[in-house]
Amino acid sequence: MIRKLTRTLALALALPLAFAAVAVHAQSYPAKPIRMIVPFPPGGGTDILARLVAQKLTEANHWTVVPDNRGGAGGTIGIAEAARAAPTGYDIVMGQKDNMVVAPWLYKNLSYNPVKDLTAVAHVAYTPVVIVTQANSRFKTLDDVVKAARAAPDTVTYGSPGNGTTIHLAGEIFNSAAKIKMRHVPYKGSNAAMMDVLAGNVDLMVSSVPSAMAQIKAGKLRPLAVTSAKRSTSLPETPTVAELGYKGFDVSTWYGIFVPANTPKDIVATLNTEVNKLLATPEMKAAIIGQGAEPESMTPDQFGALLKTDYEKWKGIVQASGATIE
Repeated sequence: MIRKLTRTLALALALPLAFAAVAVHAQSYPAKPIRMIVPFPPGGGTDILARLVAQKLTEANHWTVVPDNRGGAGGTIGIAEAARAAPTGYDIVMGQKDNMVVAPWLYKNLSYNPVKDLTAVAHVAYTPVVIVTQANSRFKTLDDVVKAARAAPDTVTYGSPGNGTTIHLAGEIFNSAAKIKMRHVPYKGSNAAMMDVLAGNVDLMVSSVPSAMAQIKAGKLRPLAVTSAKRSTSLPETPTVAELGYKGFDVSTWYGIFVPANTPKDIVATLNTEVNKLLATPEMKAAIIGQGAEPESMTPDQFGALLKTDYEKWKGIVQASGATIE
């Protein structure tokens, strides 16, 4: 009887201590710098938004959030590194549609499953894809591109941040919709592609709006069309591909924070709360829109559901395209 009472008393004392430990854990996070993996080189749309979020989280909370560019292989190297990291909340990653829902169906030997190996934390923004050309280009409209590509197939070139990105596939989907054949020129990130389209080495670039926005504002790039269902808030004068005669055309991408699977729920909740607080501020909204993206907050469950839905949706799109990457 005494032993039973002792065990009961010990359990009664242990439960409050366990709950207290969880509370302390939640309150103490983060106790050291957080590394934000950016799975593309500096200068692209993912890098721009990641650095903006890292800066604002640091300023608002007195945290230290350090961007760490781990580019390569269409953004899959950085995502794979995040998936392998310890689930402690100190390694987070800015993922987007390219490496989270498109790449798994393109790469034959990808080392991660985004749905199983990562946890969705906070949606940050979505953005249409924009088709741009050098300001002095012979292409004044998207129809000019289509006419040239039909007259001389495989001679009109378009650059992208890399094989297997949503942006690359947006170009291929447009090829199919317009019944033309433009030649894809993949680069290692948006900056390299941007330099070549500005130099006239490629005719066009298919780009996220954030990646192209600075050069559009500077008058060095001419936007021909955006690929989303509706016009971009940042480029209200630029027509959609659908408006130009390709009904139903809709390709956009999203960006958000992920952590390794099995990261404690209280850490996920803390990160989600703080990112959503930022997205609710007029300053952050203006900053994101100014970069050519559209801010949008979600709960972890909502973002996780979007990940799963798009993961299955793009399986069919990629298989229909016939595209694969070794």
